[in-house]
Amino acid sequence: MGAARYLGGKIGTMIRFSSFTPRMWLILVHDLLATAAAVVASFFIRFEEGGLAERWQFLAILLPAFVVYSGFIYGVSGLYKAKWRFTSLPDLFNIVRAATILAVTLLALDYVLLAPNVYGTFFFGKITIVLYWLLQIAFLAGPRIAYRYFRYTRTLQHAKAGGSTPILVVGRTADADVLLRAIESGAVTKIRPVGILSPSMADRGQAIRGISVFGGPDDIEGVVAELSKRDINVTRLVLAPSALVPEAKPETILMRARRLGLATSRLPSLDDGGEALQLAPVNVEDLLLRPRVKIDYHRLEGFVRNKSIIVTGGGGSIGAEICDRIVTFGAGRVLVIENSEPALHAVLEMLAAKQSKAKIEGRLADVRDRTRIFRLMNAFRPDIVFHAAALKHVPLLEQDWAEGVKTNVFGSVNVADAAIAAGAGAMVMISTDKAIEPVSVLGASKRLAEMYCQALDNDFARRGAPHERAMRLIAVRFGNVLASNGSVVPKFKAQIEAGGPLTVTHPQMVRYFMTIREACDLVVTAASHALQVGQAGVAVYVLNMGQPVKIVDLAERMIRLSGLEPGRDIDITFTGIRPGERLQEILFAREEPTAPIGIEGIVAAKPVSPSLEAMRGWLAALERGLAREDRSVIFGVLHDAVPDFGGEAA
Repeated sequence: MGAARYLGGKIGTMIRFSSFTPRMWLILVHDLLATAAAVVASFFIRFEEGGLAERWQFLAILLPAFVVYSGFIYGVSGLYKAKWRFTSLPDLFNIVRAATILAVTLLALDYVLLAPNVYGTFFFGKITIVLYWLLQIAFLAGPRIAYRYFRYTRTLQHAKAGGSTPILVVGRTADADVLLRAIESGAVTKIRPVGILSPSMADRGQAIRGISVFGGPDDIEGVVAELSKRDINVTRLVLAPSALVPEAKPETILMRARRLGLATSRLPSLDDGGEALQLAPVNVEDLLLRPRVKIDYHRLEGFVRNKSIIVTGGGGSIGAEICDRIVTFGAGRVLVIENSEPALHAVLEMLAAKQSKAKIEGRLADVRDRTRIFRLMNAFRPDIVFHAAALKHVPLLEQDWAEGVKTNVFGSVNVADAAIAAGAGAMVMISTDKAIEPVSVLGASKRLAEMYCQALDNDFARRGAPHERAMRLIAVRFGNVLASNGSVVPKFKAQIEAGGPLTVTHPQMVRYFMTIREACDLVVTAASHALQVGQAGVAVYVLNMGQPVKIVDLAERMIRLSGLEPGRDIDITFTGIRPGERLQEILFAREEPTAPIGIEGIVAAKPVSPSLEAMRGWLAALERGLAREDRSVIFGVLHDAVPDFGGEAA
């Protein structure tokens, strides 16, 4: 009884205090009139004149009370909230449920009125109640369905009159349904689907929302020609997610589209973490030869929400994406630190366009400038620092090794020390798989920066009280990022636009690849894990890069993505391995144990961690070597600090 009273009170409060708009009142009035009409119509259909006259006086008394009662049922069911333009099966089920409750109420009332001292016989009768139930559903659902159909036809008419582009959708009907619904609702405009090409045999010959499935992806030429005979000139293909999986051979689809002169777009997957439902160009990331890791976005939103966050190197491809993601996840304040004025301006413009509630600032600064980095962090007082500023091009750092040490080692030292001084809760350093058994200055400098963060992290864990969460300093390693600044993908795109050839260093060159978004989401995920109580000691995280990809295979896929044929339209040439490169990167050193952390896509590495005193000794030696520009001293320190460093000592 207590639970029933509580539930009744909650329902009453919900209905009584809901903020009714004029549209909601109009819907409720319609539904009440429909109820009265359904009751009266069921009596007129069921009874002859004599039976109707016999019941009319009592019905006039009963009907107003029943209509008021039905309004309560509709309020509990929420019928007044549903927009008629988007009437769907759940709305129809809601109508059936409300009508059933009302019909059962009439049935119970009939048995009460049957009592000899009330009416003495059935007032409604079972047939009348069944008629009422059917009419009530029809009177409530009919106008809603009619209104939705009216809006649907009007949307199609506007699309045809507005010069919308006829398109073919390539993908399963389940994917195509998402696009068709978006067009019906007006979320996607200026295109008009005229057919579907599905890789599923079960879809062939079917139709969805009035759009026929004409065949499969192999039938593009024939379908386009047949539609052209009907004066429907298809100019674009829209590829759904199911058309971009390797089994669907998307490169072949794109080649055929190019030969037919058709533009191509893709429909984003619904689990892309906030990507708007709008058409986008088909990129090489969409043809990645590995399944994407599932990201727990609720975890990231809970971790980032209302935090004050600094991103160094925020104008680079990785840094800019981290800025974008933390703003998306609800950061309260963001400070972007960048030493390139154009890059800083670009990322601030991009973040401003998101129209988020975050307070976003940008500062020009170089992480080598210790005094300025300290001043900026002390003024901002961040909760978290993401350190993405770095020099990363292997051949350039082999030539200008001193610059790599200044930025990657001492820049990281400055950021870590400043984050500690500013009272940050965590500093997350973006590292690389090249730091594992390094053979380049890039790898060795990044490994040395990792070691400094490890040493500080261990020192905090040792000095902190057991019940306190010490500041965390962690590094996150991953491999190459598709389409990042200076990566192989933009280079290949430029070479294809120039007519080739595409230059690959070696036919057996293999690399790990991730998309920028996936890598950055996992970086934030690793930071959320590090700040959990009891995770001290895990200071290096490695992202699961999946299966390595041969660079020559990537080059061939990009050529096909452009609608061309490798070896016929565009050649691939081999230029030889560059200084500091190796054929295949590795994810873990031989003497570096790993452990799962319970999060898909991330594992913890446990590399050798020197003491803070030893690190400071090596850093002092590096400073002396840099002051004298003595290569032998610098490489000697790198070999001492990173014993598995395979670079030349002189």
